[in-house]
Amino acid sequence: MNIKGIITTFILLVTISVSAIAQKNYKQEADVAFSGYKYYQAIDLYKKAYTKEKSKEVKSEILFKIAECYRLKEDGAQAAVWYNKAITAKYEDPIAILYVANIYKSQGKYEEAIVEYNKYKAANPSDKKADDGVKSCQQAKDWKDNPTRIVVNPMPLLNSEDFDFSPIFADKKNSEIYFTSTRQGSAGDAVSDVTGMNFSDLYMSKRDKKGKWSEPVVLNSTVNSPASEGAACLNEKRNTIYFTRCGVQNKGVMGCSIFTASKAGQNWGEATVINVAQDTFTVGHPAISADDMTLVFASNMPGGHGGKDLWFITYDKKAKTWSEPTNLGSEINTPGDEMFPFIRDNGELYFASNGHLGMGGLDIFKAQSKGVNQWTGIENLQYPMNSEANDFGIVFEPGQDRGFFTTSREGGKGGDDIWEFYLPPMIFSLEGVVKDVETDLPLANAKVKLVGTDGTSAEMITDENGNFAFIENGSARYINPNTSYSILVEKEKYLNAKGKETTVGLEKSKKFIHEYALQPMQGPIKLPLILYEYNKADLLPESKDSLNYLYNIMMDNPNIVVQLRSHTDYRGTDSYNQKLSQRRAQSCVDYLVKEKGVPADRIVAKGMGETEPLAVKKADGSVDFVLDQKYIDALKTKEEQEAAHQKNRRTDFKVLRDDYVPKADETSSEN
Repeated sequence: MNIKGIITTFILLVTISVSAIAQKNYKQEADVAFSGYKYYQAIDLYKKAYTKEKSKEVKSEILFKIAECYRLKEDGAQAAVWYNKAITAKYEDPIAILYVANIYKSQGKYEEAIVEYNKYKAANPSDKKADDGVKSCQQAKDWKDNPTRIVVNPMPLLNSEDFDFSPIFADKKNSEIYFTSTRQGSAGDAVSDVTGMNFSDLYMSKRDKKGKWSEPVVLNSTVNSPASEGAACLNEKRNTIYFTRCGVQNKGVMGCSIFTASKAGQNWGEATVINVAQDTFTVGHPAISADDMTLVFASNMPGGHGGKDLWFITYDKKAKTWSEPTNLGSEINTPGDEMFPFIRDNGELYFASNGHLGMGGLDIFKAQSKGVNQWTGIENLQYPMNSEANDFGIVFEPGQDRGFFTTSREGGKGGDDIWEFYLPPMIFSLEGVVKDVETDLPLANAKVKLVGTDGTSAEMITDENGNFAFIENGSARYINPNTSYSILVEKEKYLNAKGKETTVGLEKSKKFIHEYALQPMQGPIKLPLILYEYNKADLLPESKDSLNYLYNIMMDNPNIVVQLRSHTDYRGTDSYNQKLSQRRAQSCVDYLVKEKGVPADRIVAKGMGETEPLAVKKADGSVDFVLDQKYIDALKTKEEQEAAHQKNRRTDFKVLRDDYVPKADETSSEN
């Protein structure tokens, strides 16, 4: 029996003998086959029954049952066709509409799916599945528009036109894998009544030094049998295998069980069953913990939360027995199906589910370990790891952010295919340009320093166009993940500029673009507006923020000595304006020295009075006009004249020297 068909529907198989000669009622025969989970066989019988049935109500039921067979054997396209036929034939149960919506979602037809979910909600308003379905469609569209940085690729050398799934690493070097396949060449030649496909077996492939995988070969007969085998895991030493076997008759019951075998030389020894549950229930998909003490698996046994749940058992070394099974709880398990668990070496639990909100079909989820055999914080791995199709059976290469998973999406060879995935390193770069703030022209030979919180540092010189770029640093990078950076830009006869950048919390590669405009030291440099009490030199509180601008410049440029200058307009006497401007300049200096801690020998107060009216410059830096008394008196309105006076009432500074050497006891921190 095909283990994929069984373990994805994960049902109990019961052998029921039906005599085709004695039974002439095709519908009854079909119902018997359906109840025995022989969907492939039941489809043909239902179709025959439909052609002979005269009751419209019964015919609609038959159409629904045909659709159910296709759905349960994982042929969504045909299932949707037959569900729609049943709906057209007035099949009464709105569940058919919900199934159509789910299928459309699994085909990536999200808009069509939303329409069907809304139809289902109208027919069954109390069922939250409709709202969940709409939400999952909208979420899936967003994930596809904003993919994670995971890279996925099909593995054509491992896949066939049949079903290939659930790979695991089989050796300590991670150069050998086992996986499940229904391809030709299996240990048994039977065909499943569930799916109409071959029974499955475990296969092995090896990777050579060039990274090429060998032609897969079937494992020895102690593991593979005429039944279906698959969905396996190996212990830490790679000398014990746990796997699922389905189709083994025991006390009249055919189902799935977990078997184990130990290495006997190069081959596996005889397999024995692990008695986890009563024979009337099915278990499979084993996943072993790193310490080999916990086995997580999927089962439909009672005590769960819905379809197939994840459970675990623990091993008692002294007694050499496994414990009774424990359900992983409602945070992991849902009314839907949870299957294909995998425990990563860091303790994270990965599994497939169609019960948690996903993109369609089975999605792969992960949960963080919160203690011994406890997991929390369910996360969907999103696109492209997940898709609208079935995605399951993930395995990580130990210690690495790469591995394999299974998907039925387009781009493969068969029904289910093995794909690789890897998480490429995040690539960050910092690029930019340095210009003159007054001319907007690029500055060549400016020095750009980069210092990271991880202890790294680097330095670049701008080219003739003022450009700089921190990209590759040999085989490494200048900009690292989870690091904050301080940036210092320097050029002779220009004030320094500083910047910051961080990659902390970023989950995708990013190119940072910075532009720095350096202020030439030559000539006066205007400060933000500084306000005083009317006709006084006392600083208003808001003026201190403007002076902090100068303070920051002096801290960023510890080698400069500045002259802080205060200007007045021409109204009032020359003497009065000179004295007032000197007092105002001194008030600014006193604040910077006494309150901010600037050394007194680094700053000088200079009252300019009305002696230096503002020179208004053109874009190229040349003087356009000067706001002197003649110019202002010629302005037509009082408003224009007052605006000109306001521009003359200003505070600026000039750099007197750039060779100041700080004393040993001086500090650049604020007081």
